[in-house]
Amino acid sequence: MFPLKGIKVVELAGLAPGPFAGLLLADYGASVLRIDRPSAVSADQLTRNKTSITLDLRDTSSRNILLRLLTAADVLIDPFRPGVLERLGLSPTEVLQKHNPRLIVARMTGFRRDGKYKDMAGHDINYIAVSGVLSMLGRAGEKPYAPGNILGDFAGGGAICFQGILLALISRSHTGRGQVVEANMVDGSAYLATFPRLAQKTPSWSGPRGENLLDSGCPYYDTYETKDSGKYFAVGALEPQFYAALLRGLKLDPKSLPKREDRANWPVLRDMFTRRFKEKTRAEWEAVFDGTDACATPVLEQAELEDAGYEQRPIVHLASTPAPPIQADQGGWTGGGLLPGDGGRETLRAWMGWEQDKDFAVRKDGVLLSPGGKLKI
Repeated sequence: MFPLKGIKVVELAGLAPGPFAGLLLADYGASVLRIDRPSAVSADQLTRNKTSITLDLRDTSSRNILLRLLTAADVLIDPFRPGVLERLGLSPTEVLQKHNPRLIVARMTGFRRDGKYKDMAGHDINYIAVSGVLSMLGRAGEKPYAPGNILGDFAGGGAICFQGILLALISRSHTGRGQVVEANMVDGSAYLATFPRLAQKTPSWSGPRGENLLDSGCPYYDTYETKDSGKYFAVGALEPQFYAALLRGLKLDPKSLPKREDRANWPVLRDMFTRRFKEKTRAEWEAVFDGTDACATPVLEQAELEDAGYEQRPIVHLASTPAPPIQADQGGWTGGGLLPGDGGRETLRAWMGWEQDKDFAVRKDGVLLSPGGKLKI
């Protein structure tokens, strides 16, 4: 049995972090129903194992469909800015949990709900900026570097929200009651940076950005371009025995090199490593370092992994209740391609026993409505 089998999740369509939390739940067996907006063109690729219906939450009849669904659901994922659900008449505590005390409402925001930026728009780069994390990222002497939207949206946002939902499910197993889970990308990304923040009082991370052991400042913890332009090798030879293996692979005599412990020698070592890696192609360096303890590996690109048939897997393996495998045609590389309305009516039948024209009507634009305009809760 899958670990989240039987858990019913309603995901209000949103961008990045909310759908990612829903994806993680779906990957472990939860039934996830996405609520799409009318006439919306969805660019969401985080749709594996999900289904969809279209509701117009500004229409009372359509909104009642959602209210009825939530009386049977375990989790609602709210990706909106603070106050949106309340303005729709869907306050988690005043409305939703009164109808279903077991409901867990997971609310995902970028900024803190009680901070100075709470009413402002923002994106990943803004959230990691005010969390203090962005200031740590980038090369020495250069501007801070934003690593896509991995740290805020996905690691500090969706993945943290997923953890919050799991914690609330565990709590509900003891109390019998759901609760509101509030996740935000500022606190999430700041928490992920616990180690470098605390390490600023130690030699490993006490220098300016880009001049420390683990942030590309160290020549034996960095990337190097190989003979084939645009192809790189990653080096992480921190421990002395791994560093010795790196030097053997590079055919560098340790007696001829300056001491690596002295940071004043780092520019010289970096120059030597740069020139040596340029002497062979990435494939040739792979032949040298594969199977060794040099902590030297190729920087593989996504297209290469896809072409090679790399198997995408769930994030953890549970020995007794593993997640279902990620099928190649379901979104390891494609995302699943869920369109508004796909599979949703089957989900309504499985969750609620509903049938079209009896328990719900369908508007010309695909929006679901209560039959006769009303559906009592």
